[in-house]
Amino acid sequence: MGAYRRPTTLPEAVSALGEASFTVLAGGTDFYPARVGRAIDEDILDITAIETLRGVADTATHWRIGATTTWTELVETELPPLFDGLKLAAREVGGAQIQNAGTVAGNLCNASPAADGVPALLALDAAVELAGAAGTRTLPLAAFILGPRRVDRRPGELVSAILVPRPRGAARSSFLKLGARRYLVISIVMVAAVVELDGARIAKARVAVGACSPVARRLPGLEAKLVGRPLVHGIGGVATIEDLAPLAPIDDIRGTAGYRQDAALILVRRALERLA
Repeated sequence: MGAYRRPTTLPEAVSALGEASFTVLAGGTDFYPARVGRAIDEDILDITAIETLRGVADTATHWRIGATTTWTELVETELPPLFDGLKLAAREVGGAQIQNAGTVAGNLCNASPAADGVPALLALDAAVELAGAAGTRTLPLAAFILGPRRVDRRPGELVSAILVPRPRGAARSSFLKLGARRYLVISIVMVAAVVELDGARIAKARVAVGACSPVARRLPGLEAKLVGRPLVHGIGGVATIEDLAPLAPIDDIRGTAGYRQDAALILVRRALERLA
């Protein structure tokens, strides 16, 4: 085994990353399964002892989800209806043991096309905060995830938090996932939707689809069509197949591209109906 460091402060962790090429370890729910049957020879930077990276903080402009916050901790945190969709997604991340150990930031850094947390965070307009020796920078989530297993994390940086902006008015969210079975399954299609309201009408809308492209994608055409409409039953009918143009579904063992596209449209409509 290589070197093992377990810092207790963020500056200490950043300093260590500047000294050597460490693999950052948090929940370990992706790290350990990928190394079954072989010795771990990487240098490991275990960030689980950094208390400032855990928990959800409420500020005047945004909510700050610390990088080592687990999915269970997120679900158990009292949050407004804006986060209902993210909490539903959290319940889909593996089983209870995975949710107790796996972290929100780790799900993003793994950058799987079928990562359950990504569509919900995209719909929340989330940003990723990265800490490094040169300071802190913030990227929109869509700019952070570059492709399957690829993120914009520079050498010497680690994700310190996910930032969710505070909406101007009332907001609510939903999340739906389709898999080959009910639990413990990789997604065929996922849909997350958020609406911000001005009275009974939609002031802003964000709809994201996962597992239908190399990275989860927003549907800007549909979002624009939703603005100004009353949020009432039947709102799902606004979505059409043309609104799915940003997606690029593929054939794989879990479903064909055509099936994914049809299922995505149905889930988008259902997610919007749930908001109503």
